[in-house]
Amino acid sequence: MVCEDNKGNNAVFCPLLTDETIAGTLASSRSLPTLPFDLIVEILCRLTVKFLLQFRCVCKSWKSLISSPKFVKKHLRLSTTRLVHTLTSSTNQSHNYILNSIFNDVSPNVALLKYHSKHLDHFIGSCNGILCLADIYDGLFRLWNPSIRKFKELPHLKKHDYENHNMMMYGFGHDPVLDNYKVVVVLRSHGHLVTKKTYGKVYTLGTNFWKNIEEFPFGCVVVQQRSGTFVSGTINWLVSRMYPTRRQHFIASFDLRNESYQEVFLPDCRVVDVYNLRLGALGVLRDCLCLVFRNDVWVMKEYGNHESWTKLFAITYMQDLPISYANIKVLNIFGDNQVLLKSTEWTDKLIVYNFKNGTYKYTKFGNSAEVCGESLISSCF
Repeated sequence: MVCEDNKGNNAVFCPLLTDETIAGTLASSRSLPTLPFDLIVEILCRLTVKFLLQFRCVCKSWKSLISSPKFVKKHLRLSTTRLVHTLTSSTNQSHNYILNSIFNDVSPNVALLKYHSKHLDHFIGSCNGILCLADIYDGLFRLWNPSIRKFKELPHLKKHDYENHNMMMYGFGHDPVLDNYKVVVVLRSHGHLVTKKTYGKVYTLGTNFWKNIEEFPFGCVVVQQRSGTFVSGTINWLVSRMYPTRRQHFIASFDLRNESYQEVFLPDCRVVDVYNLRLGALGVLRDCLCLVFRNDVWVMKEYGNHESWTKLFAITYMQDLPISYANIKVLNIFGDNQVLLKSTEWTDKLIVYNFKNGTYKYTKFGNSAEVCGESLISSCF
């Protein structure tokens, strides 16, 4: 049928609408099923942040749902998306990529952060999709959630703190009991190694100051890894005590809830005092503390329980990489027997290693990259 438009012109073709067709259409629309709200929540919380940010515009109820703290936490628990973050100090930029793009030729840019500080090129840590970056020469720290493109600059450390002391260790993490995020810095005064004094400072999100915490209790140590690893409400550093003929390695752990330290033992205490023990960097695999010990990759399945250290696999010799397994860090594990490795000593590329057949390849990402999940968390900003 040809219908007239509002000017009387025969311009629009449409089917003949009778009383029977109108009634049938209404009956059909009434019979369409509607999803229960709880099911909508279950579907939405499994989507990526990119889509959720768009879906906030669908209706007011969806905007309210996606912005609610309960939904944000549920989405964080279920999220499986991982991002690779890279720092480029020469251009003062940080790029972010979907982790799965390491297997493709194209690396889609997810987010870009430009910063003004010349030395804001240290990854302090990551937690719940939030990155902590620092200019350790100027006492500047910044939090950034690349998924929602929000950042926050923290109050500077006092000038005498970073001018009269070296930043011995630092870390960023989340206190799950009080639901607080904290940045921790351990400072060591200048001078002879034996006479140097150490003390800590912590910044809690929601406050506007750095407070002093108890003195570092492990005496004079050599720090193997200045950037701490966050796991199970603690920040962990690989350190060693120096003796005339040996070196004792262990993990110095800081509990974010109690703001206290403890010593965590390595997988094999029988060889912990060997001077030239080959140790890689601490990491996190499947929410467990991870360590490259000799050429073996170990995880602590129950945090704080030395007996729960479990060997996952061994890293075989890589012919064209003169690697001693020192400073190797495991960044991520994939379901198809592959892990993403980082060497801070020998290569400027990340390595994808297949621990079943011992094969490996280099990625397109620079060695300054870090991996963390994505989240909707905005309470820090």
